[in-house]
Parts: sequence; C-alpha cells; structure tokens
Amino acid sequence: MRVAVFNTKAYDRLYLEAASAHELTFIEAHLNVQTAPLAAGFAAVCCFVNDTLDEPVLRQLAEHGVQLIAMRCAGFNNIDLPACERLGLTVCRVPEYSPFAVAEHAVALVLDLNRHIHRAFNRVREQDYSLDGLLGFDLHGKTVGVVGSGKIGRAFARIMSGFGCQVIVSDPLVNDEMAGIARYVSAAELWADSDIISLHCPLLPATHHLINADTIAQMKPGVMLVNTSRGALIDTPAVITALKSGQIGYLGLDVYEEEGDLFFDDLSGTIIQDDVFARLTTFPNVLVTGHQAFFTREALAEIARVTLQNLTDYECGALPDASRVTGH
Repeated sequence: MRVAVFNTKAYDRLYLEAASAHELTFIEAHLNVQTAPLAAGFAAVCCFVNDTLDEPVLRQLAEHGVQLIAMRCAGFNNIDLPACERLGLTVCRVPEYSPFAVAEHAVALVLDLNRHIHRAFNRVREQDYSLDGLLGFDLHGKTVGVVGSGKIGRAFARIMSGFGCQVIVSDPLVNDEMAGIARYVSAAELWADSDIISLHCPLLPATHHLINADTIAQMKPGVMLVNTSRGALIDTPAVITALKSGQIGYLGLDVYEEEGDLFFDDLSGTIIQDDVFARLTTFPNVLVTGHQAFFTREALAEIARVTLQNLTDYECGALPDASRVTGH
C-alpha cells in the first residue's frame, strides 16, 4: 500500500522504516488544508495527534483517492469523525502502546515538582549550592488521586502505591485490577482529599475542562496537579488564576489545549504568540514538557508495529475493532 506519512521526524522514520512492508513516503510538513494535495495518489495517509483533520482537509483527501487515515497515536480528537463517515474514510489508531512510558513520565513530573530538581540542576551549574526554595515533602503517606483507571492510570497508581502513598481513583467504570492498589471514590471526594492529582482519562465531551474554577475550588489548597493525558482536560486560564492565588501549589503538564502550534517543533528562535502558554511558563512551580510522555524506545517500536499492522489488516479487509475508529 502507498502511504503518505505526514508530520515526520527522524525517529518516526527510524522505527517505521525498520518494520515496513508498505511503500512509505515521508513528508515533514503537518497535514493541513495547504499540504493535503501532497496526498494525491496515495491510498492512505499516516498522521499524528497535532495534524489537522477537519472537514476541508478530509474532503481533499477523499477527492485525491485516500481511503484510510492511519493515526500513529491513541488520540483522535483532532479528527472530524462525522465528516469521515460521510466521505467514506476509514480511520484507525494505535489504541495502546506503552502505558508504563506515560505513567513513569507522570511520576517524573511529580518527583521533579516536589523536590525542585530542574531548579536545583540550574543552580548547581551556576555554582549556587544554596537550598532555600528547594524544600519538598515526603511522598510517603500522602493521598494521590488518579482520574481514570485504564492501563496508564493503573500503572501510575501502582508506582505511587510503591512510594507508600494512599491512592484513590475516580472513574465511572470500576476496574477489578485496581483492587489492593487503590480505593474508588467519587470525583468530589477525590478533589477534596488528594494532595496530588494526576489525570489519566480520555478527552470526551464529559471530561472537557474537567479541571475548571469549580473543581479547583473543591481541592486542597496547594494541591499538586499533573496532566499527561489531553490538554483540553484543563481550563488553563482557571488554572493560572489558581496558581496566582496558591490554590494550586504545583503544576506538571506534558500536554496543553492549544499545543498544536507549539509542540514537536523547534521554536527557540521565534516569539511565542500564545499569551496563555507564555504566562504559564513564568511560574516557578510549573513544569511543562512538550508531549514527550510517550517517547520511549519501547513505545515508538510498538506504535510503528501496530500502525503498520493496521495498514496490512486494512488491505486484507481484517482491521481489528480495537484499532478501528470509523470503518466502511
């Protein structure tokens, strides 16, 4: 199958080429309304979480003969799925790759924020060995709230349990694998009781801006909030207000609602036009990484394997339901 792989970096090529039985053409540009014509003559496009797949782009893809959109990620909230259905486009994804990669990154954010590792690193480089401003707290005995008990949430809960934390979880669906690791509570109880809150739920209409002025007001003053899931789970202006008041004491983000124009590219020589994001990065108790929680060797290898298998399965008419988002 001829596949146009958009929005590619060197690491994408390394892992996709190593295992590909398909004819892959790598395109560095993001997929959007200007670059969609590059898909002409390809049966499939392979895209990432920050490509634009709205109706104008999808219409062009269909007109150029594209039949399949193979996402090399789990998320698909950037795709106009009703338009795909109307245009007869099949969408598939990588439903899971390495829950450990994301869970471990969330824990890294917790540890760094608590013990001010990044600030200490910068001080030592300047020969400043003072400890003022670097005071942390014992994780042992703290209450950690986990929003979402899927594979990533469970992996995170296990790690935090290993630190001696009391882990509570909120999820409409109770997972028996959480038994002995965490206790299920209501969302209101989780907000009220948690010293640390980590988000591991999907972005759905019901979870859009789950963290907002109302839910933040229910949290402990000085709470630590970590998000390695989807940026739009958080109402960022509301979080900034809470950071200024001290209601949120620590914030760790690997995702951001408007990250599409920021993350995955080198913007070091440009002026960031997003004033909300720029304000976020001025706080000393905020740590932002650029959507790298998934970025491990094991995860990239699995993403490539499943993406390429999805292409093969589609060609054979046997795309599994676990990978299929829409189908015709």
